[in-house]
Amino acid sequence: MSESQGIDIDTMSLDQLSSLKQQQQSRLESFSVQYNAFKDAKDRLNLAKESLSTIATSGEEGREIMIPLTESLYAPGKIVDPNKILVELGAGFFVEKSADDALKVLERKYKVVDKNCENVMSAIEVTSRNVQALNQAMQSKIMEIQARQAGQAYKNQMEGKK
Repeated sequence: MSESQGIDIDTMSLDQLSSLKQQQQSRLESFSVQYNAFKDAKDRLNLAKESLSTIATSGEEGREIMIPLTESLYAPGKIVDPNKILVELGAGFFVEKSADDALKVLERKYKVVDKNCENVMSAIEVTSRNVQALNQAMQSKIMEIQARQAGQAYKNQMEGKK
């Protein structure tokens, strides 16, 4: 951490180290939430790819299905043309694609999400190392303070015997 950001943690006070550690732990928690969201998105994209592959290859025209309106609310429907798929491009915009082209869109989205997931994991690893380094620095500071206090107590004790 000290090399990448130019911070010399060895010269920081215990309070400064504690504050910096809290900041790093907050970042770590935030990155963990982001990582879990990306993992969930990857799972949803995989499920969508599997579902689309099943519909496209099995000639499902006319088959009755349940259409999700929300996560817990469904309506009955029928597949009219398994090769005409509406794909969300983002921000609520949809485009009609063939099943093959829809799979390609899902694959591109998956690659983007997977790359973001890798980047967040790298940030988690770096931030974890930062927290560990701060823990070690704080432990050293505490030992230094305790040694100084013990030395002062011994000095006071010796002066009291004179």
